[in-house]
Amino acid sequence: MATKNVTDENFGTEVLKADKLTLVDFWAEWCGPCKQVGPILEEISNEMGDQVIVAKHNIDEHPNQPTRYGIRGIPTMLLFKNGELKATKVGVTTKSNIVSWIKENI
Repeated sequence: MATKNVTDENFGTEVLKADKLTLVDFWAEWCGPCKQVGPILEEISNEMGDQVIVAKHNIDEHPNQPTRYGIRGIPTMLLFKNGELKATKVGVTTKSNIVSWIKENI
C-alpha cells in the first residue's frame, strides 16, 4: 500500500476520520531530511499497511494544517487515532525507531 497525499481540504476525511492509525509526514520539496525519510515511510506503508495509513502533507502547497498543529520544523510526523493527535516525532530517524513509535501507539 503506497503512501497517500493529504491536503488542507481532505485532511479531515483522510486523517481525522480514518478508521485506523494514521501517520502524517509533514514535508517540503526543498527539504533534504524529508527526502531521506520518504523512502523509509514508503517501506513502512508497504509492510504495515494493515495497521497504519501513511500520509504525506506538503507544507508549501497546503500551509493550514501545519499551522494548526504547530509544525515548526520538518520533517515532522504526527500520529492520529480516532481523530486525535496521539504522538509527534520531529526530524529524521531510523526505520526501526519509526516502527517502534507506531507500534507504541496502535
